[in-house]
Amino acid sequence: MSDIMQLDIIARIHNDFPTKFGIPRQSGLVNDLQSIIVFEPKYRNPDAVRGLEQFSHIWLLWQFSEAIREQWSPTVRPPRLGGNTRMGVFATRSPFRPNPIGLSSVQLSRIEINDELGPILYVTGADLMDGSPIYDIKPYLPYTDAHPDASGGFACSNKDGFLQVYFPEQWLAMVPEKKRDSLIGVLAQDPRPAYQNSPERIYGFQFAGLEIRFMVQDSLLTVCEVKEVVGN
Repeated sequence: MSDIMQLDIIARIHNDFPTKFGIPRQSGLVNDLQSIIVFEPKYRNPDAVRGLEQFSHIWLLWQFSEAIREQWSPTVRPPRLGGNTRMGVFATRSPFRPNPIGLSSVQLSRIEINDELGPILYVTGADLMDGSPIYDIKPYLPYTDAHPDASGGFACSNKDGFLQVYFPEQWLAMVPEKKRDSLIGVLAQDPRPAYQNSPERIYGFQFAGLEIRFMVQDSLLTVCEVKEVVGN
């Protein structure tokens, strides 16, 4: 019997993050972020999601499509530890793994049946990049999946606080109103790499067709420019 299993891409997620920069580090951190999941043509049978609407949350098994490497390392430098301390790859959620697989719990807002695209899942709180391939979807079961007394190890030993976000009105006005809360939520989570903290540096990432540029000093994040991405 072969020990090699071929995984099919069953769906792809679509949202406001065309690159990996700015994406929340974990799912559920910014619940205002909205995404849709569109199935591949082979899997657009509405029967495949029958009963899924009864669940408030779902699990996504997906691929870190921007982290595929030919070789892997047994240790990585978690941003949570400042990028200087090495930990075992299996003790982290680093995308640089032997198999670049991600696991995310997201909230299922609703399911719509489209004549052309089949079932479309509307979800919130995802930490995936636009277009990321999804291998499987499963319902979240509170009675077995939730562990309130679980230990979070080193991931909880240096827990970040929220940043205060100053978003000048001239720049905020360029962001569609329905996307402002989610963008501010992303900024409050501090989208910089954890080991970069220069107060003079201007950081940036793309969101909803816009380039968001900002600086951070102490616990204050200041948006210094918003501009449309050329080509959008």
